[in-house]
Amino acid sequence: MIGYVTLGTNDLPRAAAFYDALLGEIGAKRHMQSERFVAWAVDPGQPALGVIKPYDGMAATAGNGTMVAIVVDSSEKVDRVYAKAIELGASSEGPAGPRGPGFHAGYFRDLDGNKLNVFCMG
Repeated sequence: MIGYVTLGTNDLPRAAAFYDALLGEIGAKRHMQSERFVAWAVDPGQPALGVIKPYDGMAATAGNGTMVAIVVDSSEKVDRVYAKAIELGASSEGPAGPRGPGFHAGYFRDLDGNKLNVFCMG
């Protein structure tokens, strides 16, 4: 369904370093990049997450109500990825933990203010 998601950044090298470390926790690696864009995926045939300098040349801003959710296969991995995000300078939007029956998630904002969630079901 979703092929990839891009998040705007005003500092591509900083954002790329953040996501190299964060997404490395789930086995994702860079699979595309240019002077304006870097994208990561666990497998090139799977959905990807990218950071990009806006095409229109205007400043990147975080979308109000926009959130990207990254699925993992265990609550332990949710906890680890959430902790890594905070360690890398992300701000908490809700610590990792159960959010109702069968849903474990942690919410954070990256260095550019984009909201993400890491979660598992079951």
